[in-house]
Amino acid sequence: MNHKYIYLFPWLMLLACAVFAGNPDRQGEAGANQLLVNPWARSAGLHTMGTANVTGAEAMFLNVAGLSRIHKTQLQLSHTRYLVGSDINLNALGFGQRIGQGGAFGISLVAFDLGDFDYTTEDVPEGSGATFSPSFFNMGISYAHLFANKVSVGLTLKFVNEGITNARASAMAIDAGVQYVTGEKDNFKFGISLRNIGSKMRFEGEGLSKPLPNPGPTFPYDNTYYERSSAYDLPSQLNIGLSNDWLFGNVGRITMVLNFTSNAFSRDQVGGGLEFGLGEKFALRAGYKYEFDAAPGSVEATLDNGFSGGFTVSLPVKKGSDTRVSLDYAYRNTELFEGIHNIGLRLDL
Repeated sequence: MNHKYIYLFPWLMLLACAVFAGNPDRQGEAGANQLLVNPWARSAGLHTMGTANVTGAEAMFLNVAGLSRIHKTQLQLSHTRYLVGSDINLNALGFGQRIGQGGAFGISLVAFDLGDFDYTTEDVPEGSGATFSPSFFNMGISYAHLFANKVSVGLTLKFVNEGITNARASAMAIDAGVQYVTGEKDNFKFGISLRNIGSKMRFEGEGLSKPLPNPGPTFPYDNTYYERSSAYDLPSQLNIGLSNDWLFGNVGRITMVLNFTSNAFSRDQVGGGLEFGLGEKFALRAGYKYEFDAAPGSVEATLDNGFSGGFTVSLPVKKGSDTRVSLDYAYRNTELFEGIHNIGLRLDL
C-alpha cells in the first residue's frame, strides 16, 4: 500500500471521535477546573488546540510530549487576566532542560490570584471586617523523550491544591502525551494527550468542624464534630490534534491546526486555527473552538470556546546568538465578562 494513505488515518480518527462527542450528563460533577485554564500565551492564541505541534515548556500544559523539542534550555513567565472584570489573575512559571540525546526535563508552577473575600460566619453573616484569600495552586514535574526526531512521548506528575483559611483539598494527577512528525520537510504532525487523570479531591480541615453541646448529662462541655465533605473528580480530558505546515521561501510559513477535545465531565469540543510565521522572528495566530450542543453564551456552555488570537515577537539577544527573548500575547473572547488576556515572556538558551 502506498504510504501516503497512512496520513489519512489520523483524519478519519478525528472524524470518528467527533461523531461520538459529548458527555453532558456528568457536567458539573468535577472540580479543580483551574487545571483547564491555559496560562500560556503562545498556545492560548490558538485556543489551546496545538496538541500536535505545541513545543517547549508550555507543552507541559497541553501535550507534554512537545517538551522534548526544545533546543537546550527554556524559561517562561506568564501572566493571565482571566475574565476581565472578575479580578481573577494567574501567574505561571515554566522551565525546560534538554537531557542527554533525546530527553527533556521540565517543571511548571501555576498559581491563581482570586483576590480578597470577606470572612463571614453564621454568627456574623455580614462580615467582621476580616478577609481571606483562597489558594489555588498546581505544580508539575515532567519528562519527555524524542525518538529519531519523529516520535516523542512524555509524562507529567502533578500536585493539585485548593484551599481557604481553614479547609483544604489536594490530589495527585498524571498527564501523558505523544506526538508524531512526518512529511518531506517534517511538516505534518499528529498528537494525542490525556490530561488530569488522578485521585479524587475532598475538602478537610477545621472549617468543617462545629462545637455542639455534649448530649450526655454527665459532662457539661461541648464536643467538636467534623463533617465529611463529598469527594469530587478531576476534570479529565482527551485531546487529539493534527497540524500541517505550508512553507514559503526560506522563512514564510502557514500552519493549520485541527483539534478534538473529549471532556469526561462536560461537552466535547472541536476547532481549528491558522498561524502565520516569519522564521523565528514573528508569528500571528487565530483560532475558533466550538462546543457541541451548547448555544454560545448560554448557561450550559463553558467559557472555553469561541474566537481566539495572538502573536509572538522573538529577537536574539545579540546578532548571531542562539539565545532569544520572545514576547507572547493572546486574547480569547468570552460571552461573559470581557475576555481573557495572556501575556508571556520566554527565554531560549
